[in-house]
Amino acid sequence: MSTALVTGVGRLAGIGAGIARQLAADGWDLVLTYWQDYDARMPWGIQPDDVGRLSAELEAIGSKVVALPADFQDPAAVDRLMAEVAAQAGTLHGMVLSHAESVDSGVLDTTLESFERHFAVNTRASWQLIRAFAQQATDDGGAIVALTSDHTAFNLPYGASKGALDRIVIAAARELGPRGVSANVLNPGPVDTGWMDDETREGLARHQPGGRLGTPSDVAGTVAFLLSPAGRWVSGQLIKADGGFSA
Repeated sequence: MSTALVTGVGRLAGIGAGIARQLAADGWDLVLTYWQDYDARMPWGIQPDDVGRLSAELEAIGSKVVALPADFQDPAAVDRLMAEVAAQAGTLHGMVLSHAESVDSGVLDTTLESFERHFAVNTRASWQLIRAFAQQATDDGGAIVALTSDHTAFNLPYGASKGALDRIVIAAARELGPRGVSANVLNPGPVDTGWMDDETREGLARHQPGGRLGTPSDVAGTVAFLLSPAGRWVSGQLIKADGGFSA
């Protein structure tokens, strides 16, 4: 049985939870990370039972699940996490980076604290996770998928830190390819996981060719393919699986 790490799985409504469900259905064992202090600062707030409920749901499918908190703003968090992963779950064969710091602000009103937090969580920690994944990989290598975004204006620190993440993942595809590791960036377009108001939801849906917004399960199918043996020949790509939103 192969094991995948999925970060940012703190809420049942989130993209990470949708990905975890699909991977469990495909036969993966899972390590999930979450950080509820981030949710506490978001409009949706902490959902204290969601991690436990999701873990039970995945275990009922047949997946072995380890759920671990991880504050990726802390430079030492990845080392602690990977030590726990090695002790509780063994070698990872897949990794999905779906965690994010995301607080709207623009060029003029972004604070230094917010800018540095976004790059710590979205960029530095993701590089640390990619490096740690490669260091523990066996001869079979593994697959990495990171979620990204096209947000730029009025979402400066989020968009800029995601842009840097894109470059790191593409570099990983080249540098880690000899180790048997594939690496791709996936842009899912707008997915309403609780952050949209009615006006935003309706406006974005009008721009979707199919007339509806994406769901976590829509994103999960593409991620699962990229982690599967059939998807491993795809590497070093920034893939837009967004229902045609970017067309």
